[in-house]
Amino acid sequence: MSKEWFILQFKSNSHQRAIKNLTQQGFETFLPLLDTTSRKSSHFISTSQPLFPGYMFITFDRAVSKWHKINNTYGVSRLVTFNANLNPIPSIFIENLMMRYDLSGKLLPVKKLKKGDQVKLLKGPFANFIATVETYETDQRIWVLMDLMGRKTKIQTPLDALQPSD
Repeated sequence: MSKEWFILQFKSNSHQRAIKNLTQQGFETFLPLLDTTSRKSSHFISTSQPLFPGYMFITFDRAVSKWHKINNTYGVSRLVTFNANLNPIPSIFIENLMMRYDLSGKLLPVKKLKKGDQVKLLKGPFANFIATVETYETDQRIWVLMDLMGRKTKIQTPLDALQPSD
């Protein structure tokens, strides 16, 4: 038998501790992260949060690894079972998910947008509006032009709030 992927539930705010301890035991983990921006008082704070809050993926060969010790690892709550059976998740799911992330677990941009591309806004007060890419900035913020009440208006938005328009 070869390595399979499983779902692991970690304790609240303990994903870094769980990854560190599992890696020391020789297990390979995958924790996809999502960058989020929140407003605190008068400024914005960017943080990375797990894509699936409370869960990550772990791979091992059930036949040769000592996987029973995973549930006793600091930071780990439990391996997720279905009807008391440890069932692997399809490796194609993990492979496709990993292709969208870099080595640190950060989401890669879907497509490099360029000036003049039509995009749809996904978040905020202008959600579902169509805009035109104007300029890129290095911190992954993009300026787009929108037609509001017959005038072109320039708006700054994060890359993850856009999707290419069909």
